[in-house]
Amino acid sequence: MKKYCFVIDVARCENCNNCFLSCKDEHCGNDWPGYSLSQPLHGQRWINISRKERGQFPLIDVAYLPRPCMHCDDAPCIEAAQNGAVYKREDGIVLIDPEKAKGQKNIVEACPYGSIWWNEEEQIPQKCTFCAHLLDQGWKLPRCVQVCPTGALTIQKLGDAELEKLIASENLERLDSSGSGAKPRVFYKNLHRFNSCMIAGSVATGTGDNTECAVGATVKLFQDGNILLEQQTDDFGDFKFDKLDDNIGGLEIEILFDGKSVRKEIGSFDQSIFPGTIWI
Repeated sequence: MKKYCFVIDVARCENCNNCFLSCKDEHCGNDWPGYSLSQPLHGQRWINISRKERGQFPLIDVAYLPRPCMHCDDAPCIEAAQNGAVYKREDGIVLIDPEKAKGQKNIVEACPYGSIWWNEEEQIPQKCTFCAHLLDQGWKLPRCVQVCPTGALTIQKLGDAELEKLIASENLERLDSSGSGAKPRVFYKNLHRFNSCMIAGSVATGTGDNTECAVGATVKLFQDGNILLEQQTDDFGDFKFDKLDDNIGGLEIEILFDGKSVRKEIGSFDQSIFPGTIWI
């Protein structure tokens, strides 16, 4: 059977929070019998947006990561719940029964992604429902996807083979769940914007008042003497090597421009850096 999943493009999220606000609009003050009780106005974010800043002034990269419930195939919350209080539907959506789950705070603690919230007043765990009540009424999209202005949030309903093909073609990744083996059904595109490092710098040429950007300079990144990556500077003389692991060492940059070359040692770093303007 085909199952739902989220596909989220980190590069398209602009932190507008339309998804968060639409979720509040749909669930605050509204009980959806069989799906969820009303979401508290404060203290819960059924789709939470994390922020990551990479680099150093003046070359900064900021990314935003929407985090709904992962609707995991092997959801730890289902295993932790008693009396079938948390269950997975045949279409892939994981729901918490608002009646059976009363008093089961351990369900909150079972989630490796921190996506389940405790409603103190009702004494129940709560989370994103994938707007299952709307889908069951014939709506095609959850509210968060309906209002996303950039297309960062999308959903798919696919069979297992179709999903694997999509993952491969779009280079989709899951968030690390610290070895829980949860197999989330939320997949991210351009996740490197959030979980990898970059080296971004500038190349300039000339002296005194006669200086300009080195457009089209060849920039090579070496590790322990072996070339790792290569690219050309853009119209502003800037370059960026991305998708680098943290705690990487033995790095050196070589610039080739207009028959001249210069090298700059980077050494080791544990976060994204700006090595400054390199003059050639």
